Amino acid sequence: MTVPIAHTDDLQTPVVCCDADGIIQHANPAFARWLQVGQRRLLNQPLTALEMQTRRLTDALADLQPETPPMKLHRVAFAMPGLPLTRFADVWVARTPSGFLLEAHPVDEFSTATSGEALSAAIAAAMKGLAHELRNPLAGIRGATQLLSRHRDETRNEELTRLIQSEVDRLTQMLDRLISPQAETPHTLLNLHAILDRVQRLAENDAGWSVKINRDYDPSLPDIEGDADRLTQAVWNLVRNAIEAGSSQVILRTRAEHGVRIADVPHALCFRLDIVDDGNGVPESLAEQVFLPLVTGRAEGSGLGLALAQQVAREHGGTVSYKSRPGHTVFTLTLPYAESDDRDG
Repeated sequence: MTVPIAHTDDLQTPVVCCDADGIIQHANPAFARWLQVGQRRLLNQPLTALEMQTRRLTDALADLQPETPPMKLHRVAFAMPGLPLTRFADVWVARTPSGFLLEAHPVDEFSTATSGEALSAAIAAAMKGLAHELRNPLAGIRGATQLLSRHRDETRNEELTRLIQSEVDRLTQMLDRLISPQAETPHTLLNLHAILDRVQRLAENDAGWSVKINRDYDPSLPDIEGDADRLTQAVWNLVRNAIEAGSSQVILRTRAEHGVRIADVPHALCFRLDIVDDGNGVPESLAEQVFLPLVTGRAEGSGLGLALAQQVAREHGGTVSYKSRPGHTVFTLTLPYAESDDRDG
């Protein structure tokens, strides 16, 4: 990589120049167009904050010395924090006298296959994703229907009927989005505890009483802006993941977090949801890949639940993280409050 920094604006290849701390000092127009953001928005961002899914770029910056040759990394995922768009590129990273230079060569997500294979792979991935999205509401409907057939309590039957109706509505909305894609649903103020209560009912209907769902809520938490259906799907994916890990107990715990950094962006106040289970834990072999699509430790698993949860978190400017050992696993969903909400915390 021998591109003079002063001439990067003339290139069609995305290029970023950083200082010695990895902070972006200049991004050429091609890089900004590639990520679909303004050049100014990229300035003073940590380069590593743009890397999604892995830490290979972070490790490369730490390893590169002035005397070492440029390092090539294959298929690095990039996204602007807070935006859902993800791009892939093979990158060259070099140490310069003033810091680092990164040159990105965009690749299509299915570029390793022939055009016919790529189309088949794309269709297969899309269908698998759709099947996963539809499976959860269907499981809730099935469980609620089974309980409805056994209960004679009118109040309980009304609750189960409402649950079935809401899940049918959610399925309809998913299919509507598939048939006629529209702009993202505007975020509205919502009570996340109401979403958790809904997910708890779905979990109990799906797992029966073999798994105990406990709540540990902070009732003082303010409402947050978001998409209720998308957040329901994300939380349900996380809870279902805990259930399928062989848990006998799952705890839903909410707290306020102050002074949190998400992808190196500081937030004064965040909502934190911990999903704690006593299951088998995350296999060590999957520890670095658990949020990648199609990665699963179960033969019957789709490998999409955690990836979808992470995607929804990013749509809301947040993130999903985890820590795990056999018998104690915690997946944490962290969502920032808008600054106007900080005064309510």
